[in-house]
Amino acid sequence: MSNENFKKLYIDELKDLYSAENQLVKALPKMAKAAVSEELREGFESHLDQTKGQVQRLETIFQSLNESPKGKKCVAMEGLVKEGAEVMEEDFEEAVLDAALIGAAQRVEHYEIAAYVTVHEFAKVLGLTEHASLLEKTLGEEKETDEKLSKLAKEVNEQANAMVSPKEQGEEKPGRRTPKQAA
Repeated sequence: MSNENFKKLYIDELKDLYSAENQLVKALPKMAKAAVSEELREGFESHLDQTKGQVQRLETIFQSLNESPKGKKCVAMEGLVKEGAEVMEEDFEEAVLDAALIGAAQRVEHYEIAAYVTVHEFAKVLGLTEHASLLEKTLGEEKETDEKLSKLAKEVNEQANAMVSPKEQGEEKPGRRTPKQAA
């Protein structure tokens, strides 16, 4: 027999995730549009499709519980999405913007990983093996997305660091040449 309060906690955490994923469904197209790198843009678009599937899995879980997924707003995701929107408003140049977008996306992924680890463990303790299986699939996708972002970040961060803005070129000391000037 499971503790009803623990089950309520599980449902509450699932509602939080449902809200988080739906906020992400709205944010990812904007991030894709802001991305300079084709690979990053395609990654955001691919993750959007994946996120829609994750929402459907959560809906399946709620149906099996005879519960509504609505009624809670994930304030953590709301904050992460706002931070991502702020990044897109900055006057960053190409690779620097992509580096900032990757950083914002990884913060989202890390939040989701932590949340899915939690609900996955709750489902196991509650003996909800079908739920646990669905949640484990989503958790795997979130980890995979984070790994892809980490791999892309290495390349993008190097590009961002190597960029020299026109403003920085004008501030160079006499006799010093930037890497672009030296080439």
